[in-house]
Amino acid sequence: MKKFENNDPHSFRIYALSVFFLFCSLGFVAAQRRLKVYEEYIEKYKDIARKHQDKYKIPSSITLAQGLLESGAGKSDLAIKSNNHFGIKCHNDWKGETVIAKDDRPDDCFRKYNKVEDSYEDHSLFITQKPRYRKLFDLQITDYKGWATGLQTAGYATDKAYANKLIKLIEDYELFVYDVSSRKVKKHSSKEPVSGLLYRHTPYKTFGLVYVIAKRGDTFEGIAQEFGFKPKDLYKYNEVPEDFPLSEGDLVYFEKKKKKAESPYYEHVVKVGESMHSISQLYGIQVKNLYKMNKQDMEYVPTEGDVLKLR
Repeated sequence: MKKFENNDPHSFRIYALSVFFLFCSLGFVAAQRRLKVYEEYIEKYKDIARKHQDKYKIPSSITLAQGLLESGAGKSDLAIKSNNHFGIKCHNDWKGETVIAKDDRPDDCFRKYNKVEDSYEDHSLFITQKPRYRKLFDLQITDYKGWATGLQTAGYATDKAYANKLIKLIEDYELFVYDVSSRKVKKHSSKEPVSGLLYRHTPYKTFGLVYVIAKRGDTFEGIAQEFGFKPKDLYKYNEVPEDFPLSEGDLVYFEKKKKKAESPYYEHVVKVGESMHSISQLYGIQVKNLYKMNKQDMEYVPTEGDVLKLR
């Protein structure tokens, strides 16, 4: 990683603006085929998820994604017959009704609820009261990647792709919008780019691409205003929908990403908490090309240990 070679901030601004005009035609790659049954589930239970976020401090996106994944959007036998939308097993402390169903074993014991709302309530209590999930509450409410990774590593599910499946659902269906009621972007008093002396971020150039590294609390809107871009163009360059949340350490590109990684980056071994988009950002590759190089369709979820081609 090296800093942008020209130390003159005004020269950099000119360069960044030239990049903006050159690549403003980039289209979204992130558009995914959405299932109607999933959208109906989200619409039906989003208010409960938001209510529980306020009460229990669990991100709405995580609650909804777990509900979708564990219940098959409310269509699984366990969800239909037992109102269990989160796959919570009996455990020694459960005093309510139970049902036997096949999971890790053919005769696993699951909790049974009178109504779906009880399942949501028990899910929130389960996470807040179990010591192994305690560290999750140190994360920002918008850090769905950290929450998804933490749930898997803490043992919520045995599926090695559990966290990555949650992340894909959250990003495909833009569930992150439910984690905050409104996004407040600090505005500068002028519509002009701020003075180079006031830049909060250091531009870097790696893989032949100019980018900055997001800090805690950053938004695409704030970074766009800082460097004189329109937010919609940073969304396009980074292949994300409007209101996509930034986490500390994320790369924000100021130009169109490449079709393949530069040498010596030939392969990537997938880790817990990664998505095809986050991997594409890491190497400055367009998402569609990452899928194409690995002969995968948009439904593919990278699993821990998978080896992906980068060029």
